[in-house]
This record gives sequence, structure tokens and C-alpha cells, in this order.
Amino acid sequence: MTAPAASLIDGRAIAEAVAQETAASVAAHVARGHPAPHLAAVLVGDDAASATYVRNKGRACERVGMTHETLALPASTTQAELLAHVRRLNDSARVSGILVQMPLPAHVDAGAVMSAVDPGKDVDGLHPVNMGRLLAGAPGLVPATPSGVRELLLRSGHDPSGRRVVIVGRSVLVGRPLAALLATKAAGANATVTLAHTGTRDLGAVTREGEILVVAAGRAGIVTAAMVRPGAVVIDVGTNRVEDPSARRGYRLTGDVDFGGVSQVAEALTPVPGGVGPMTIAMVVRNTLLAARAAAGS
Repeated sequence: MTAPAASLIDGRAIAEAVAQETAASVAAHVARGHPAPHLAAVLVGDDAASATYVRNKGRACERVGMTHETLALPASTTQAELLAHVRRLNDSARVSGILVQMPLPAHVDAGAVMSAVDPGKDVDGLHPVNMGRLLAGAPGLVPATPSGVRELLLRSGHDPSGRRVVIVGRSVLVGRPLAALLATKAAGANATVTLAHTGTRDLGAVTREGEILVVAAGRAGIVTAAMVRPGAVVIDVGTNRVEDPSARRGYRLTGDVDFGGVSQVAEALTPVPGGVGPMTIAMVVRNTLLAARAAAGS
């Protein structure tokens, strides 16, 4: 088997470094007389993957000295009931950050729920106010996955400044806010960004322009080696379940990138799992600290 040409960008190691920095900042915050930052997660329904994500975020809070709670609600929860819970968390002085785990049941308007979260407690960074601040280049809570991608690039020695970045995927969770973040005229950004998607004509011609290629299309293996510029840095945001009878659970996790092929072409590549996922959790926890500090006026 041919050895990969690409070096692996270790998201777990970088997330641990971010967590250690956050823990030190939490300790300093508490030493100044403030309570430990507190994250409230809202989980609606019994989706196993969502429950795992929320549990992992809680454990990450504990590791850095924060407190947390999970409000577990049945799938039958009405939109009005969910909004009432969100308002209660908004009004709670104890709660520093609020995370409403997606996806929500089909009968709930996710946009309305996200808009109901206090922007100052919106640790996912998805409230329209925070998205607007991001577009304006103003201070605010930045969406967790896009900020995690930027940290991966910077801490692995691949500063996007002045480079051509192609993003595949236009979701409000990743693609659009990441494009705005990396195009901002600021240190650690200042890139020339192209936002592509599954409907882009001749997608491979566009992706081959990217010195940095970020793939968040939600489709397993959509980007192949032929679509990657030799020597590019590839960040694979996708997490897809693919049936695999040989696996203990009957499936395996794979990204949006054909890892085997792309690893022969790229300079650096994130694995799935172990790449972007740990960074998203680390940035949610860091946003909780930032929200607590802002509320305390520090």
C-alpha cells in the first residue's frame, strides 16, 4: 500500500492545546471572583448522534473547569414549549452559554429557535446578530466549526492570509460563515475565498484552484484526488456514516473527501474522525468562556 504523501493535521492534539488555554483562562476568570462559566445544552428528541455530541461537550466543559447542564426534552415538545425553555435560560444569571443541539424535530422551526437565543449566550454563533457581526467584521461569538477550521489552519502552519481558499458547501453552519471569516481583513484571515457547492458547474475545475480546500458538502467522497490541486491543504468537515459489515457497529465514519486518493496529492489533510470534530467542541467551550467574560465586563 502506498504511503500517504500528505501530512495529517491532528485535530485532537490541536483541540487539546485550545482546551488547555481555555482552562487557564477559566481559572483566571474564577480567581477574579466570577463563577465558573456554565453551558446549558438543549437536546430535543432521542437522536443518538446528537446525544453523543452533547455529552462530549459536557465532558469538555468539565475538563476546563466549567459547569454544564443538559435539558433533555421529548421529541413531542412543541415549538412554543421549546421557546419558553430558551427564554428561561436567557433570563438565568447562572447560564453563560446556550447550545440548542441540531437537528430539531421537523415540526419545530430551527431558525425561530436560534433567533430566540440571547446573542450574548449563543455559543454556536448562529444567531442573526452574531452572523451580522461576523459579516461586518465586528466583535461577536463566531460559529464554532468555522472558527475551529481557522484554528486548525493557523496552528498547523497554514495561515490562509493571501492564499486562494475554495470552500465546497454553502450551509449556514459552515460554508457561508467560514467564507466570511476567512475573507475578513484581519490576521489569520485575509484570504481570497471562492464559495462552491454541489450545484457548481465543473466543480473539479473550481476546487483545483484552491491552495486551501475546505469540504463541507455533506456527501461522502464527493471530492476525489483529481479535484485537488497538488500540494493543497485539505480540510474535511464532513462526517458521514457508511455501511461497513466488518465494523463492530456495522458502519464506519468517513468524510466528504476520498481520503485514500486525496492523501496522495495534498500537502496536508485532516482525518475523519479526529480532524474538525474535536475542534468544533473546543470552540463551543471557548465561546462559553468568552460569553461569560463579556457578561462580567472583562
